[in-house]
Amino acid sequence: MTFRTLFLGALAAAILALSASAQQRHTRGWAANVIVPQARGYRIDRAQGPVQVKAVDVQVTIVEQVASTTLTITLHNPTRRRQEAEVVLPVPKDVALSRFSYSGGAAEPVLQLLVKEEAQKIYDGLVRKLRDPALLEFAGYGLIRSHVFPIDAGADVRVRLGYEQLLLADGSRVDYVLPRSENVAYAVPWSVSVTITSRRPVSTVYSPSHALETERHGPGKLSLKVARDARTEPGSFHLSYLVGDEGVTASLLAYPTGASGGYFLLLAGLPPGAKSGGSAIKREVTLVFDRSGSMNGHKLEQTRAAALQILAGLEPGETFNILVYNATVDRFAARPVIKTRQSMQQARTFLEGIQAQGGTNIHDALLEALRPQPAPGTLPLVLFLTDGLPTVGQTSEVAIRKLVQEHNPHQRRVFTCGVGVDVNTPLLESVALRSRATSTFILPKEDVELKVARIFERLKGPVLVDAALSCPSRGSRISALMPAVIPDLFEGDQLVVLGRYTGNRPLPMMLTGNFLGRKRVFEFSFDLKKASTKNAFVPRLWASRRIALLVDAIRESGAAPGPNTAAVAEDPKLKELVDEIVRLSTEHGILTEYTAFLALEGTDLTQREELVQHAGRQLDERAVSCRRGWGSVNQSLNSNQMRGLKLLNRR
Repeated sequence: MTFRTLFLGALAAAILALSASAQQRHTRGWAANVIVPQARGYRIDRAQGPVQVKAVDVQVTIVEQVASTTLTITLHNPTRRRQEAEVVLPVPKDVALSRFSYSGGAAEPVLQLLVKEEAQKIYDGLVRKLRDPALLEFAGYGLIRSHVFPIDAGADVRVRLGYEQLLLADGSRVDYVLPRSENVAYAVPWSVSVTITSRRPVSTVYSPSHALETERHGPGKLSLKVARDARTEPGSFHLSYLVGDEGVTASLLAYPTGASGGYFLLLAGLPPGAKSGGSAIKREVTLVFDRSGSMNGHKLEQTRAAALQILAGLEPGETFNILVYNATVDRFAARPVIKTRQSMQQARTFLEGIQAQGGTNIHDALLEALRPQPAPGTLPLVLFLTDGLPTVGQTSEVAIRKLVQEHNPHQRRVFTCGVGVDVNTPLLESVALRSRATSTFILPKEDVELKVARIFERLKGPVLVDAALSCPSRGSRISALMPAVIPDLFEGDQLVVLGRYTGNRPLPMMLTGNFLGRKRVFEFSFDLKKASTKNAFVPRLWASRRIALLVDAIRESGAAPGPNTAAVAEDPKLKELVDEIVRLSTEHGILTEYTAFLALEGTDLTQREELVQHAGRQLDERAVSCRRGWGSVNQSLNSNQMRGLKLLNRR
């Protein structure tokens, strides 16, 4: 008999015993206060203020799919007299109550566990009595209900309870859910910490609901917690993790839209410790730094320090070069050199001799960075830094975009970094995106050295490069992929691809690329019978990325302004893009800085043409015409965030 069978048998026996007891007692009356930690405290007789939920601390331990959840709920009685209260706690189905304690002075209350059907009667009764239909969002969950316990006037008490459950697995993915209210007005902080222990290596962890801070302690051991600024984020806490022994591990979360298909989220992770034996894919790093007059002083000193820090982080056998530019471009070496003690000393001398003066020739600096033949077998990376607009040589934004798109024969990844706000942000974004890289913006008073070092830290240990995702079945069944081009994956990265699928047959997918130095093909087959409307976050994330792509296309139209340039809402091609932005925003409930008017009270959402005209004016003024300064940097930061969105933003 397996551990799983024993656990399920014990779990079923416990639930049956508890539900039989609950069948006899669930109709008893309510205390003066009913505490629903996931929602709020309710006063039954409404004679005075309710007992308040101050905070909830959650500790979750997952060992081989068995999750142990302990909640410590801090309650406060704000009134001047002792009050009675009881806790009603929605929980996932098929849990076993394992512990309960109460810090008050009275006898320890007793808890009862109600299964789904009995819990539904409680929810319905509370809705009728408290007139709060929001409680029905917990329909389908089980329920833990306490007996009455006292809370002294002005006092805090802590209620601690725990339950066990066997988590379900879908192939290599294991899912955990902690119920919590979707109400954006619910502001009680929840501190959630999770430890995961698995015999098989854990390749990645993912939450579509809350930002995570993760620390790895070994291939199958991780600890994580909800980020501090996400503790009041509304909605249930969802967590998924992938386990796999080697190669790329992947899983699919699907949302059906009918018999013909739906939306999907592909989550893929890399084997932990893939780089422990050394980098199989070596990097060639070309540092390209602005030395125009505006870089003089502290910015240039920080740039020197950042360059030396990056070179120090290169692994043995990796190569580098340094280009500095103002009106002209100067090279450290004619071709990339291998990192040695001697080349590092020469690079230090070269950097110390740099002086800031002259204009900014971005076009020629990029050309010189892209042109040379890279070292064989390396991944060629460029870190391109500027603090200004192109002022010397070819200054056309269109020409610079075209240069990177059409004259990058060796497929160098150009990671752009704009220092300050006097930069052409759409241009720097485009240069990065067209070369399979990302853009970063360093705001005034931010530390240049620290920010640039963080960019390079994310590029540690290439694992999968030149990747492509396809559906090998007859007639592609996947479309509208976001991102359309799969990014390179480095040590510790995860891949989240969103798209649309057709049909309900098993969906085959194939991921190809250079995996640790050799060509690999990873094949997967996903069962679409498990598609569920519970995965409603999937189409919303897809739509957010889609909107970012449409805004990018509209911003790009401002690269070549002219006297006869039509307003966005008047250009038929651009108007079509605006119309799609408005449609996605209203259909999926997504607000951007260009469609924020959709949330204003009194906005008539049926007046489609008027809404499109309004959005067109916003895009014309902000996205097309604003290409530098605080406003433009803010748009680029928002665009970067939406383009790679993995996390819901319910607020």
